[in-house]
Amino acid sequence: MIKYFDIFAGIGGFRSGLEKAGGFECVGYCEIDRYAKKAYETMYDTEGEVYYDDARKIDPNELPDFDLICGGFPCQSFSIAGKRGGFDDARGTLFFEIARIAAVKKT
Repeated sequence: MIKYFDIFAGIGGFRSGLEKAGGFECVGYCEIDRYAKKAYETMYDTEGEVYYDDARKIDPNELPDFDLICGGFPCQSFSIAGKRGGFDDARGTLFFEIARIAAVKKT
């Protein structure tokens, strides 16, 4: 079983695909939007999983061990549909939260 952490979970797009593929177990998730979190928790059994509301507050040393980190960090900073502020837009810097967590959790 491949264990994963679902960061910037939204309503569970990555989780949906992993569940359909089979062989994956979610150890936790992170989503700041309360409506997306509510939808996520309605669609998936999250009992026993850790939850974080803000990726910037995650202490990687407190996360359960996992093999895979998946997440769609906010893309408005880079998307043609947004203002394309890139890393100058605070949302664009959230990518580095994935890198920060992965650097500590890598095995």
